[in-house]
Order: sequence, then structure tokens, then C-alpha cells
Amino acid sequence: MGYAYLNVFFNILYALFSALSFVALIPMMTVLFGESEPVTEKPIYTGIGNAKNYLENYMSFFINEYSAQNGAENTLMIMVSLIIALFLLKNLFNYWAMYFITFLRNGVLKDIRNAMYKKSLELPLSFFSEKRKGDVISRITADVLEIQHSFLSILEVLVREPLTIVFTIIAMFAISVKLTIFVFIFIPIAGTIISLVGKSLKKSSQKASQEQGYFLSIIEESLAGLKVIKSFNAEQKFNRKFQESTETFNDLNNKILNRQNLSSPMSEFLGIVTIAVLLVFGGKMVLADHTLSAASFIAYIGMAYNILTPAKAMSKASYALKRGNAAAERVLEILEEENPITSPANPIVKDSFDIEISIKNISFKYEEDYVLKDFSLTIPKGKTVALVGQSGSGKSTMANLLTRFWDINEGIIEIDRKDIRSMDLHQLRHLIGLVTQDSILFNDTIKNNMLIGSESASDEQIIEALKVANAYEFVKDLPQGIHTNIGDSGSKLSGGQKQRLSIARAVLKNSPIMVLDEATSALDTESEKLVQIALENMMKNRTSLVIAHRLSTIQNADLIVVMQKGSIIEQGTHEELMKLNGTYTKLVSLQSFE
Repeated sequence: MGYAYLNVFFNILYALFSALSFVALIPMMTVLFGESEPVTEKPIYTGIGNAKNYLENYMSFFINEYSAQNGAENTLMIMVSLIIALFLLKNLFNYWAMYFITFLRNGVLKDIRNAMYKKSLELPLSFFSEKRKGDVISRITADVLEIQHSFLSILEVLVREPLTIVFTIIAMFAISVKLTIFVFIFIPIAGTIISLVGKSLKKSSQKASQEQGYFLSIIEESLAGLKVIKSFNAEQKFNRKFQESTETFNDLNNKILNRQNLSSPMSEFLGIVTIAVLLVFGGKMVLADHTLSAASFIAYIGMAYNILTPAKAMSKASYALKRGNAAAERVLEILEEENPITSPANPIVKDSFDIEISIKNISFKYEEDYVLKDFSLTIPKGKTVALVGQSGSGKSTMANLLTRFWDINEGIIEIDRKDIRSMDLHQLRHLIGLVTQDSILFNDTIKNNMLIGSESASDEQIIEALKVANAYEFVKDLPQGIHTNIGDSGSKLSGGQKQRLSIARAVLKNSPIMVLDEATSALDTESEKLVQIALENMMKNRTSLVIAHRLSTIQNADLIVVMQKGSIIEQGTHEELMKLNGTYTKLVSLQSFE
């Protein structure tokens, strides 16, 4: 807040000296034009009501005294120096005001971006299943930048420009009340015209922001699915889709900017019209009525023009505000989004796993149809339980519910007889290691990808985890070992290598509970064998929930649960299920598993 106070302080000084710099011209021009009788006696201050005359007379007395002693040319030089000093101070105060507001503007921009990113990480996966990722990226980048250019640029004019106008108007009233009242007839007219032009800006800006979010989504999806686009020769289709979006964005932007650009020339023209009327009306007061001196009138015109610049800045700011308002609404939509999956106010402290995972009569739906219905399962500590079934049977949903990526609609999930919703979310997820079908790696070194599992891990611990996951055999042959960059999403590695790195990361996390969500389904036979050995190494002395597509990977599980449409239809060991000759046996035969 210190930057804001300093900005306000220097803006007040700027506005004050902006008016004074014009007022200082009056006594100098009065003497130069020889319009007034020289004041030879020092005036006496008689109160605030007579302050204007006292200041004028004192300046006249000082100039005449100094001129008599040092000559007219020296006096003129002193007056010119005074005016230069006033204008210099005015601009110095302006610079200092802008200097301090820079820290405030950029600081607010940084805070909003940080808050947006933090909120994006905290929001549940369900939020991003409904919104395009590109739209969220657009809000964090373009919309936040728009707030800086609009709302935060208004901070510059919020104090400085209104105060400049106020101080200048006070000085104008001091010179001529009649002329200033006349000026004020035109100000409401000009303000009404300007506001009428800006009314549609907010609506157009919202459409433009939405369209920008849409084409950023196309970019994000295109880069992620480039192989598919190329293999299906769909470049033209996506190119056409993108160009249609950017064409719409271009049309909206042209409309917005052309209307916004109209504000500056319009406000300047209306200001010049006011000055022109002033020249006619004020000129009559000087030449015909003799109720205003020429020096005062010239200074008055300068002040009237001095109002134009801040008025123009405020006019442009009001246009920017319309755009900023639309961007702010999109930003606030993210920041104010309620996160339903949070830690309770007084969470149960749970940093170990000792007994069992108990899933009791849970039901869950993503939208309308239930994916799991009255589902119950117990996973004792140290045991491996596998879930099998056709696609859509609800297997992966169990992984999402156990880690609280989503919350159940009915029933209860317990760890050691404690409802996971009553536990601290970070502690819950610390207890669970997750390996997914898609190896999610980041464009960084192997070491930094591993450190996500444990920030404080040493190089020796990382190498040990890589060995357990059967990954060190290829990592040690890389040019820089664990310090090798693996590219975007691990693009420099094969599928099997990426999956083994994911397993190594889970090993390094050293969680007592492991959830393996179809961890081998995307691999070839050779890679699958290597990954399977890595998984078996990782699952030793741990409790595991294995969601399997390839049944060959779970034949040694302590319990195999066969699911269909969200319900359990068979359960038992591999041998027990084979004897039943039911759904599991059919699934095995379909995969030619002996």
C-alpha cells in the first residue's frame, strides 16, 4: 500500500503545480503588457476573502520592486526561470507518481496471475472437464493483461487527472466566475456524447475474450493431437476451423478498437469547440466589457486547454474500463469458483496406513447416469486387489474417488475406519501413489520429474528408485544421466521408458497405498514385461489397487473383482474365477490368456 500512498501524494503535488504554473504567467504578462498601475506599497493580508487580490498585488509589488533595482530584462529572466522551475517540478512530480504506480500495477498483475494459477491447481478435475483448457489459459494470460491495461491504467488517472481538473477549475474560478460557469455548460454535453459511443464496448469485449479462449483451445488441442491430425490428413480441416475463429476475433477487435480510438479525437474536438466558444465569449469580456485583463484571459485559455489533456485521459480510461470490466468478469469467474473438494475445517490427522481400505455402498455419477451403484469392497493392508471389466464398467472411477479427484454421491470410503472426506486432502494424497495409463511427464530433466515424488530426495535415492522401477538401465546410458531433459511430455523417450519413469516417481514418493490405473495397457509386449517387473518390485510390502485391462498382469492378485456397469458380478482369486467359468473366464479367453 506504500506505493499507492506515494503515488497519491505526488499526484496531488503534480495537480497543484499544474495549475500554479499557469497562474504564475498572469503577473508576468500583466507587467509586460503594462496593463496595471505599478504597486509601490507592500500589500497587507486582510483574510481569505481578499486572498486573490492580495496575491496579485504582492506579485506586482515584488516584480516592480525587483525591476526598479535590477532592470526589466533581469526581472523577465527571473520570472521565466520561476515558470520553468514550476513546470520542471510539475513534471518531476508526475514522473515520481508514475514511478511508484509502476510497482503497484505490476505487483497487482503478478498477484492476480499467481492467484489464478493457484486456483487452477486447486480446482477439481470436474471443472476442467466442462471448460476448455485454452479458455483457462486465455483468462490467465490475455484477460489478466487486459485488466492491467484497463483497470490498473485507471489508477494513473484516478487521482492525478481529477485533481488537475479540480485545482485548475479553482484557479479558473479565481480569475473569472462568469467565464467558468459558461465553460461548465459544455462539459455535460461532451460527457454524454462520449458515454453514448462506449456503451457497446463491454459486450463486444466479452465476445472477443470468449473467441480468444476458443482459438487458444484449438492450438492446445492441435499440438497435443498432432499425430492424429497428420495421420488423418486433417490439417486443412483444423486450419479452416482456426482461421474461422481468428477471423471472428479479428472482426470483433476491429470493432472494439475503432470505437475506442474514437474517444481521443472526439474528446479533443469537443474540447477545442469549448476553447473556441471561450475565445468568443472571453474576447468580448476583454475587448468590449473590459471586465477581464488580457493577461488573465491568456492564462485562462491555457488553463482551459490544461483541462483537455486530463479530460481526454479520463475519456480513454472510461473506454478501457468497459473492456477491462469484461476481462475482470472472466477472471473473477475462476477466482470465485467454489471448490467442492477441500480439506475439512478440523481434519483428522492421518499420516500412516495400518488396517484396511473400506468402500461401503458407494454410488457415483459424473452427470446423469450412475457409473457406480451400491459398490462395496474391502482392501486389507498389504494385499493386492485388482479391478477388471469392460470399458465403462467404473474401474478408473474408483481410482478417482479413492484419491478424491471427485467426491462420491452416496456411501463412504474409509482408510483405517476414517472417512477420507474428514482427512486433510494433502495427507490423504500423500498416502496414495498413483500410476496412470498415460505417463504424465514434464518438459524437464529426469531428476526434476522424479523430485515431484519427493522434493528432498538425494541423487542416490533417485537412482535407487529408478533401479526398483527397472528404469536405471536406460537412464544411465543417456548423455547426462538423470540430468537429461526428456522433452515435452517425455517425447524423447519410448512408451515403456516413460511408464517406468512414472513408476520410479511413485516409488520415490514411497506411499503405503498404490493405485495402478491400467499402467501397462498402452505398452507393447516387451515393454509390458519390463514394466510388470517394475510394478511387482514397487508393490512389495504395499497395499495395491490395480485397475487392469490386460489380465495377464493381475493373475497373482490376492483378490480379483469383476465389474459390469458399476456393480461387482464376480470376485475371487484367478484360479477361483476360472473355475466359475463366468464373465472373467470369457474375458481371459478373449485375450488368449493361458
